[in-house]
Amino acid sequence: MREIRVIGVDSEQLGIMTPGKALELAQQAGLDLVEISPTAVPPVCRIMDFGKFLYERNKQAHAAKKKQRQFKVKEVKFRPGVDEHDFNFKRNNIIRFLQHGDKVKATVFFRGREVVHPELGRRILERLISEIREHGLVETVPLREGNTMMTILAPLPRRGGGAHAPLEREGAASPPPPRSGGPARDGGPPRS
Repeated sequence: MREIRVIGVDSEQLGIMTPGKALELAQQAGLDLVEISPTAVPPVCRIMDFGKFLYERNKQAHAAKKKQRQFKVKEVKFRPGVDEHDFNFKRNNIIRFLQHGDKVKATVFFRGREVVHPELGRRILERLISEIREHGLVETVPLREGNTMMTILAPLPRRGGGAHAPLEREGAASPPPPRSGGPARDGGPPRS
């Protein structure tokens, strides 16, 4: 019959014994006999409360998970002809998301002939960036992909510095507000 090395409740070495005798000791103490190192020669077993061990391990895993920083990415969509009120409403939502620690993907969608005027979308995103600079950082500068232009904004770091770019370039003028309402009279794209 094979023998095992037994460790007691208080981490004391009880010596090498048969599994039957080790199980008897565990039952007398009202605890479990748990194999903790099956590849050792002889295998190592411990007398412990296995239920309590699992509970403590799950509690530690939960505490570690709680300390992890998890970001949610919220998306806010704009159109090139966004009205002033809509822009302000969406800007305030973005500020709220950033204050809650979420990242924000701000996207401008172009339809039809609006695609040939990407400067309208860039103006909207640059204005947004300049207006929320106290609340967040630019993670990606405004990029155009097909019929969309987007930027990702991250919350300000809580402690120390961050690896994000500052929201506003030094010396850059603030972009003009986007056009709102009505048909285009200056040869620009019609509002859809």
